[in-house]
Amino acid sequence: MENPKESSFSFWKNLIFAIVFFSVTPLTLGASLYSLISFNNNKSTRNNIKINYEDNKAGVFGARMYASLPTDFPSISGKVQVSDARSEIIKEYLLKYKSPLTPYADYIVKTADEFKIDYRLTTAIAQQESNLCKVIPPKTYNCWGWGIHSEGTLGFSSYEEGIKAVTMGLSQNYISLGLDTPEKIMSKYTPLSNGSWAKGVEEFLSEME
Repeated sequence: MENPKESSFSFWKNLIFAIVFFSVTPLTLGASLYSLISFNNNKSTRNNIKINYEDNKAGVFGARMYASLPTDFPSISGKVQVSDARSEIIKEYLLKYKSPLTPYADYIVKTADEFKIDYRLTTAIAQQESNLCKVIPPKTYNCWGWGIHSEGTLGFSSYEEGIKAVTMGLSQNYISLGLDTPEKIMSKYTPLSNGSWAKGVEEFLSEME
């Protein structure tokens, strides 16, 4: 004889299985159908992309597609102007000591290049001889003690004339003769110096490095 409790348990078990089956099965079928539709749509999209790509390759429409980046790019042309740093060095040095030679910094460098001497040399000598033109005979524009003799001091009509005359004189009468260091220049420029002249010029040269 069948046990009533077992019969009741079997009934409820079968009922639960039936409920689960009829609940899950539609969801499963719906998910499967959705996946199938999505797959077909993606396949269609890929086909359209392939068609568009083929059309673009042929130049039919749309943006042109490149296998690599174009070789023609916009370019910016122009020349970079580089100022001579040496002129700035001389200018800053002259400004530091408030020298009247300050406006002639470019000319000092240009003239030094013309006569092939150290661009700092005339400025260093002017510092040693006249505190950069601040202590000179009136209206002589002679900042270098150039041409001093028993009868007086050589004068120039302008600072430019003085810069050129002294630069040319150093080139022709000193550097070209092998007197190319402050010590050697001193032996002719101011032979009575005890060495302080050369030492001063060397110090002033180093300040402009």
